Amino acid sequence: MSAKAISEQTGKEFLYKYICTSAAVQNRFRYANATAETDWVRLAQDHPWLLTERLVVKPDQLIKRRGKLGLVGINLDLQGVQEWLKTRMMKETTVGKAKGVLKNFLIEPFVPHPQEEEFYVCIYATREGDQVLFHHEGGVEVGDVDAKAERLMVAVNEKLSEDQVTEQLLTHVPEDKKQVLASFIVGLFNLYEDLYFTYLEINPIVVTKDGVYVLDMAAKIDATADYICKAKWGDVEFPPPFGREAYPEEAYIADLDAKSGASLKLTLLNPQGRIWTMVAGGGASVVYSDTICDLGGVDELANYGEYSGAPSEQQTYDYAKTILSLMTREKHPQGKVLIIGGSIANFTNVAATFKGIVRAIKDYQGPLKEHEVTIFVRRGGPNYQEGLRVMGEVGKTTGIPIHVFGTETHMTAIVGMALGHKPIPNQPPMDAHTANFLLNASNSAATPATTRTASFSEARTSNDVTPAKKSKAGLPAEAIASSGCSRARATTLFRKQTKAIVWGMQTRAVQGMLDFDYVCSRDEPSVAAMVYPFTGDHKQKFYWGHKEILTPVYKSMDDAMKKHPEVDVLISFASLRSAFDSTMEAMQHPQIHTIAIIAEGIPEAQTRKIIKMADEKGVTIIGPATVGGIKPGCFKIGNTGGMLDNILASKLYRPGSVAYVSRSGGMSNELNNIVSRTTDGVYEGVAIGGDRYPGSTFMDHVLRYQDTPGVKMIIMLGEIGGSEEYKICQGIREGRITKPVVCWCIGTCATMFTSEVQFGHAGACANQASETAVAKNQALRDAGAYVPKSFDELGDVVKTVYDELVANGTIIPAQEVPPPTVPMDYSWARELGLIRKPASFMTSICDERGQELIYAGMPITEVFKEEMGLGGVLGLLWFQRRLPRYACKFIEMCLMVTADHGPAVSGAHNTIVCARAGKDLISSLTSGLLTIGDRFGGALDAAAKQFSKAFDSGMVPMEFVNKMKKDGKLIMGIGHRVKSINNPDMRVQILKDYVKQNFPSTVMLDYALDVEKITTSKKPNLILNVDGFIGVAFVDLLRTCGGFTRDEADEFVEIGALNGIFVLGRSMGFIGHYLDQKRLKQGLYRHPWDDISYVLPEHMSM
Repeated sequence: MSAKAISEQTGKEFLYKYICTSAAVQNRFRYANATAETDWVRLAQDHPWLLTERLVVKPDQLIKRRGKLGLVGINLDLQGVQEWLKTRMMKETTVGKAKGVLKNFLIEPFVPHPQEEEFYVCIYATREGDQVLFHHEGGVEVGDVDAKAERLMVAVNEKLSEDQVTEQLLTHVPEDKKQVLASFIVGLFNLYEDLYFTYLEINPIVVTKDGVYVLDMAAKIDATADYICKAKWGDVEFPPPFGREAYPEEAYIADLDAKSGASLKLTLLNPQGRIWTMVAGGGASVVYSDTICDLGGVDELANYGEYSGAPSEQQTYDYAKTILSLMTREKHPQGKVLIIGGSIANFTNVAATFKGIVRAIKDYQGPLKEHEVTIFVRRGGPNYQEGLRVMGEVGKTTGIPIHVFGTETHMTAIVGMALGHKPIPNQPPMDAHTANFLLNASNSAATPATTRTASFSEARTSNDVTPAKKSKAGLPAEAIASSGCSRARATTLFRKQTKAIVWGMQTRAVQGMLDFDYVCSRDEPSVAAMVYPFTGDHKQKFYWGHKEILTPVYKSMDDAMKKHPEVDVLISFASLRSAFDSTMEAMQHPQIHTIAIIAEGIPEAQTRKIIKMADEKGVTIIGPATVGGIKPGCFKIGNTGGMLDNILASKLYRPGSVAYVSRSGGMSNELNNIVSRTTDGVYEGVAIGGDRYPGSTFMDHVLRYQDTPGVKMIIMLGEIGGSEEYKICQGIREGRITKPVVCWCIGTCATMFTSEVQFGHAGACANQASETAVAKNQALRDAGAYVPKSFDELGDVVKTVYDELVANGTIIPAQEVPPPTVPMDYSWARELGLIRKPASFMTSICDERGQELIYAGMPITEVFKEEMGLGGVLGLLWFQRRLPRYACKFIEMCLMVTADHGPAVSGAHNTIVCARAGKDLISSLTSGLLTIGDRFGGALDAAAKQFSKAFDSGMVPMEFVNKMKKDGKLIMGIGHRVKSINNPDMRVQILKDYVKQNFPSTVMLDYALDVEKITTSKKPNLILNVDGFIGVAFVDLLRTCGGFTRDEADEFVEIGALNGIFVLGRSMGFIGHYLDQKRLKQGLYRHPWDDISYVLPEHMSM
C-alpha cells in the first residue's frame, strides 16, 4: 500500500526537523514517550522539562477524537501524569467498533490559551492536486470541517503562496495573526510535499504572541517514497490501527515482501479464528474475504493476506509455513479450514508456487491433522494443472483432506464448500491439459485461414439496435465535464495494426504478445522495438509462429521513436524508481497515444504528475500497478490474459461483444474466464491498476465502450476506496451511458471488520462512508446498473443480461473459427513434462537454482553455521564429502605452504613478465599457471601415483629406488634445488608434525620417508619435497579418513585432484606478484643481454 498512517510523535518529529517558516514554532522536540516499561526517573533525566512544566498526556495509537473520548489528561504535573496513566495504561478500551489496549502514550508541555487562539488546518491529496482546509475555530468542538472549512486547491506542479493563503483561507482570522498563520501554512505545505505526506491534519494549531504551537496532529505518508525520503524519514515505524495488535509474523512477512520483487501481505484479524486464507492476487484476496463475510464467517475469519507477482517456490514456502504455524497453535472445536484460492494468474507459474505450499504442508502435516484442518484449493493460470496435481497428491500421501478445483469452478465456489453452504463435488470436471490447446483442432497440418476479427454482433448496424434509453453520445466534451464525468479520450486505443515499443528486457512478455498476435492472425508483430538503457543497440531473437525473427533493442528512447514512427503505444516495464522518468520522456513524443505502466509502488505524487502531463498531451495512461489490457483479435499488453492456453480457452483470439474495466490484473483474467463461459466473449478489457490514482479511470473506459459500436454490454469491477464509481452512476442517470452495465465493487467485508484493514491494492481503503463497497454497490443499483448480490452471482447476472441481448437481437452470435496453431516453447514444454531431452552436461557438486546456494547437498548457511572454513568447502566441492575437521585443517595448511615460493620460480616469473607487459590480472595469472607441470609444481599427482603403486605392489623402498634408476625415471616428489637433509624445508617439517599428530594412519608417508633415507644417502638434496609430501599424505588421508572406498580414493589421485591443491594455493601467490608489480609501477620487462648466451651456427658467425 502507499498511504500509511504514522504516529503523532513521528509526525511532529518530521515537522520540527524540516519545516521552514518565519513563524516561531514553539515546543520543538518537547515530547516524551511513555509505555508500561518506562523508567520514570530516566525519562525525567532525559527530558528535564517534565519536572518544571505543566503537562498533557494522551495515547499515541492512531485514535481519533481522543478529547471527546476522555483520553487526554490536561494541565498535570509529572506525578499527576503517572496517576492518570495508572487507570489507563494496558487497559482495554473501546473506540467505535474497535477494542484495543492502551499501551503507548505521548507527554507534551501544556499550553494555556483561550479558545479564540485555536485554529484548524488540514492538507490531503486528491487526484487533481492537494486540498488545503482551514477553519478559524479549532479544537475538540470543531465539528464538520468538511462543511464549514475554507478550501484551497493547489494543483499538481503548482506552489502555494502566502498571499493565496491570506486571501482564500484566512478571511475570518484576526489581522495580527494572519502573517504568522500564512507563513506557517505555506511552510507546512512545503513540508507536506517534500516529505511525501498524503494527509496532514493539525487540530488545534494554537497561535499566541509567542508563536505557533502544534497541539494535536494526525498524518499519513506515502510509504512507496521510502527510496526518495529515506535520508529524512530514517526508519519509520507504521503502527497498526487501534484494535489490532502488531504481530511478529506480520513483520516477518513485511520483511519478506520488502526483499522480494513479488507481493507478500499478511494481516492477522483473529488468530483464534477457524477460517484461514492463502490467496494469490490483491483483488482476489479481497473477493475471498468478501465471500467469507457474506456467508457469515466474519467472526471466524483469522487473517487477510495475499501473495502475487510470481513469488519463487522458496518465498511461497516461507509465506505458507508462517500461516500454517499460526493456524496450528490453538485448536478449534469445529476444526479449521484453509482456503488456498486465487484468480487465473497472468504470468505466475502456479506449479512453482504450489510446490512451495506443498513443502510447507508436508512439514506441518502432523499439526494440520491434529487440528483437523481441511484444505480447499482453486486456482488457474500458467501450469495450473500440474500445480493442482501436486496439491491433490499431497492430500493423498499425508491423509489431509484437500479438495482441488481449477478454472471450471467459479472462483469463490470453494468458500461455500468450506463453510458448509455448498456440497463438495466428488469428481469435479477438469479442463484439458495446457498442451491440448496448442494442437490444431482441425487435425490439419495447415494453418487455418484468418479468423473473424469483427465483433460477434457487428453484422448488425448500430441503427438496427434500439437502446434502452436515448443516448447522449453527442454531448460536447464541456457538457460531460460539467456533469462530473471524466473527459473522454480516443475511443479506440488499439487496432489490428497497432505497434508498440516495450521499455525493459521483458522477453517472456514480448514473446507472449507475439504469440497472441499470431493466433489473432495479425499480419505483423505488434512489438516494433524494445528500449533498454543498460545495453548497447542490438537485436533480440523471438518467434513469430514457427519462424525466428529479430526485434531491435535500443539504448535510447529517442532513437527508437525516430526509427519507428508507426508506433503509438509504449508498454513500460520500468522499475518503480525509473518508471516516472521514462514515462515523462515518452510523453515528449507526439506519436505516443497510449502508455501502459506495469510497475507497482510508484509514489503517488509522481503518478499525479504523470496524469497531469497525460491530460495536457491527450495520452491515455493504463496503470500504474497493472497487468495492462487486451483487445481480442487486435492487441494485448504484456502478460495480460496469461499464457497461450488461457488465451485460447477464454477465446481471446477473436472479439466478442462484452467490454470490461477492472482495477485488478488477476481479476481481469478471471473476468475473461467468466465472460467466455457466459457470453460470446470479450471485445476489450482493461485493468486500470490498483493505485489510488490510476492513470485512466473507470469512466474514461466506460465512455469509450459506450461509443464503440462493437461493444454491446459493459462490465465494471470496482472496489472499496475512491469515488470514481459514482461517475458511472451519474453517467447512467444522465443518459450518457445507455448500454447495459453490470457492476460489482469488491471490499464489502471492510464494513464488517472492527478495525481498519488495508487491502492488497494501494487504493483499496475507504476514508469515508461513501467510499465503501457497500455504498457504491447500492448507488450503482439505484442508478440502474445490474448489480449482483455478491461476486458469487456475477457470472449469473452477466449471463442473464447477455441472454436478453441475444433474445432481442442486439447480439447475434457468430460461428467459431479455429485459430492458427502456435508451437509451444521448448522450455515451457519441458516445464509441463511433455518432453524430455538429455542434459548437455551433468553436475553433482553445486546447485544454485533454489532460494539458497547448495554445496554438495549442504546449504551455504549451514556451511557458515558449522564454521567449515575453506578446507571444508573444498572437501564438499572437490570430494563431495564433509571431511573430518583435521582433514579440513590439513587442506588449509597445504594451501598456505604452497601459496608462494618467491619470484624466481617459473610460474611467478611468467606472471611478473606478463604484468609488466601491461596485461590484466586474468592474463597474467593464466601465464603463470600454464607453467605448472611435472617439472614445476605438478608433482603431487605423479608422486602420489608412483609411491602408492610401489607400496601397493609390495616393493620395499630399496626395490622401488633401484627400479626407478634402472628404468631411467625420476622419482616424483624427491629432490630440491636449494633444500637438503642438512638444510630442511620448514614447510615439509610443519606438515609432517601435523600429519603425525592428527592422521589415523600414515603408512604411505612412512614409506616415502624410508625412500628419502635411501635417496639422501646418495645425495643430500634428494629430500622428500613439499610436492611429494602433500601427494603421499593425501593418499593416506583419502584412504584412512573413513569417507572413501579404496577405489574412490585411487580415482581422485588418478583424475588429478591433488595437483589442484598446488594450483589453488599458488594462484594466491601469483595474484600477489601481479598486484605487487602494479603497485610498484614496474615497466616493460626486457631480459638483459649479458644474461643470455648467444650461440649461433658456425656459418652464421663467419
